[in-house]
Amino acid sequence: MTSFQKNGPKRDRAVALKFKEEVDKAPKVVAKGEGFVARAIRESARKYGVPIRQDDDLLELLSQVDIDREIPPQMYAAVAEVLSWIYRANNAIKKQ
Repeated sequence: MTSFQKNGPKRDRAVALKFKEEVDKAPKVVAKGEGFVARAIRESARKYGVPIRQDDDLLELLSQVDIDREIPPQMYAAVAEVLSWIYRANNAIKKQ
């Protein structure tokens, strides 16, 4: 999941991704929104232990993808970087 607050007029936004290697061909956008919806997405992520990453540029790209759609191939490299970060974070948590 990735989220951010934009500088200037504050627009709180969030996008959530889902990816299961054994099932999915590519990550899917499963939720996105602004304001209250963005806060609810992040609260749900925290509740279920889903890592949250702040990345303004990636959020802008992912916001253009429809819900329940896989990310397009041109976004694979950027999302792969986030997935790598998530795997490292999960491994660090498991070692504790």
